[in-house]
Parts: sequence; structure tokens; C-alpha cells
Amino acid sequence: MAALRAGLVGLGMMGRHHARLLREIDGVELVAVSDPGGDPHRVAGDLAVLPDVAALAAESLDIAVVAVPTRFHADAARALADAGIHTLVEKPVADDAETGREMARIFADRGLVGAVGHVERFNPALQQLRTRLEAGDAGDVYQIATRRQSSFPARIGDVGVAKDLATHDVDLTAWVAQSSYRAVSAQTAHKSGRDHEDMIAITGRLRSGLIVNHLVNWLSPMKERVTVVTGERGTFVADTATGDLTFFANGTEPHEWESVTTFRGVSEGDVTRFAFAKKEPLRAELEAFRDAVLGRETQLSSMASAAHTLDVVEAALTSATTGGALVETDLPTGTAV
Repeated sequence: MAALRAGLVGLGMMGRHHARLLREIDGVELVAVSDPGGDPHRVAGDLAVLPDVAALAAESLDIAVVAVPTRFHADAARALADAGIHTLVEKPVADDAETGREMARIFADRGLVGAVGHVERFNPALQQLRTRLEAGDAGDVYQIATRRQSSFPARIGDVGVAKDLATHDVDLTAWVAQSSYRAVSAQTAHKSGRDHEDMIAITGRLRSGLIVNHLVNWLSPMKERVTVVTGERGTFVADTATGDLTFFANGTEPHEWESVTTFRGVSEGDVTRFAFAKKEPLRAELEAFRDAVLGRETQLSSMASAAHTLDVVEAALTSATTGGALVETDLPTGTAV
């Protein structure tokens, strides 16, 4: 079978990694790139840097990746859909949830794969976590909490930390738990002098009943990417920066010291750090995109699912403007996580 002809829109910080991997993945050939700003990271190689999406769409492509600022996602995706090209758009899918749903309808109506780069679904620690939760290793799951903290990335200018980073946590939580969000409450802060928020704290509940919590900011000199899942048998901790997964089991040995038992609630049991193969998440995601185009089952985020992620984040931002009031999330019929 001939390799899928691939195009790449955007040669910036994310685009450079897509360019590298699209050249390495079996069954895919990178044949066209476009960026009106040129090629700052010199990843085009011997390919001409086309001036816009229209020029790229004319290159008889099978698939394309859109890695440009969020405000350009919708127009680029529409142009590629009109040309009959299967497309993966970097997250967030669009500026707002309604535009994301419109994009999902356009690709569905044309029978095209429309995917979104929620790459944490392909983090090896979270892949392992979901598999172990499905196997019942934690028993009934009670709570999922995430922390995503780092310094401000100068390349982000058109969205705040909620749509840029919290979308990762909302999507991965829904995906790991296999449940959409019911309602959220949030608080935000603006500390760096920008129009958009640079800190958000979200609490909420999934439709399955799980309690969730997300702490996200661009105000920390350290980088933290942690997902904590607490269940009846113990707690999983996934460090998605390193791809490590650890399980802290509830103890089975009875305590003879009554005050300790009362204070802790559960006793401390064995701690297990799992060993497993670790593939680069972006590579795994692009391989899944290739497979989806070939008609195979994958764990990619659809545009409809990514629009629900934006529904949740927008509900959180609305909550923050009303003093943290609980806001119900929108969920169109048939949306999957």
C-alpha cells in the first residue's frame, strides 16, 4: 500500500516535532508544509515552505496536521475538509466549543477523520493507568485530581491557561474515567499582566459520580504534570512528565495503635512502581491518526469530544466570573469521550 501523503500547517514549536515524526512514521510521507512565517526551526528540509493552507491543500494530500495558533484552527480545518483531507488539529480544537462542534459536523458530513491532538491520551503512564482501572486494580474509583504547573510559555498569546493547559487535564480525566463532565466550579487569577487568566483551580463531578479537581497555572518555576486517582483499594499516581506510574495500596495488616488507625482511615500498604515500555506520546498519537484514516480503531480524541472539553473549560471560566458558582456542562447527544 502506498504511503499516505501528509501535509503540515505550521512550523513553530509544535510543528517542528510533527515534521520530525511525520518523516519517521511507517506508512506516511511528508510531502508539503506551509507557514506564512517561514521555517524558524529549519525543519522543512528540501520541501518548499508554502505560503498558506490553500496552497498546501492543492498538493493532493491524504492527511494533514494543523499546528498553528488556536485562532487559526477553524479556518485551516475547513479548507482542508473542503479539499477532502483527513485532519488532526492541535488542541484546543478551536477558540470556542460551538466552533469545535461546527468543525466536527463538517468532517463528519464529508466522511473524513477529524481528530484533535489531546496527546496525553497517548502518555504511557496514562495508558497504563486506564488499563489498570478497567481491570479493577483500584476497585471503585472515588476521585481524580490533576496538577499541571509551569512557567509561562512566551509562544502562547491567544488563549489563557484554561484553554491551553486545563484542556489537557479535562480530556485526560474524562478519557481515563470513561465519563463526561456533569458540572464544574472554578476560580481564576490574573497575575502576569495579560488579558487571559494565568491560574485556574477547577472542581467538579463527572456523570459517573467521580469527584474531580484540577490545579493549573503558568506561575510556577517548577514543572509538574501529575494525575492522582484514588479508589477503594489504593491510589495511583501518574507522572506524565516522566511517564511513570506508581500504586500506593491500602494496607491489609491491622494496626495495634488505635490512634493511628483512627487518624489515617486506611493503613499504608505496599508501594509499586510499574515497569513498562514507553513510546513518545506524540509519535503514538500520529500513528493512531494514520491508523484511524486506514479504518482502524484508535483512542484519538474526536473533534466532538474535544468540543465537550471546551464546554467544560468554558463552564469553568463562567463559574470564575460568578464567584465560583456551580455551572452545568453542555453535552450534545452522542458525544463520546
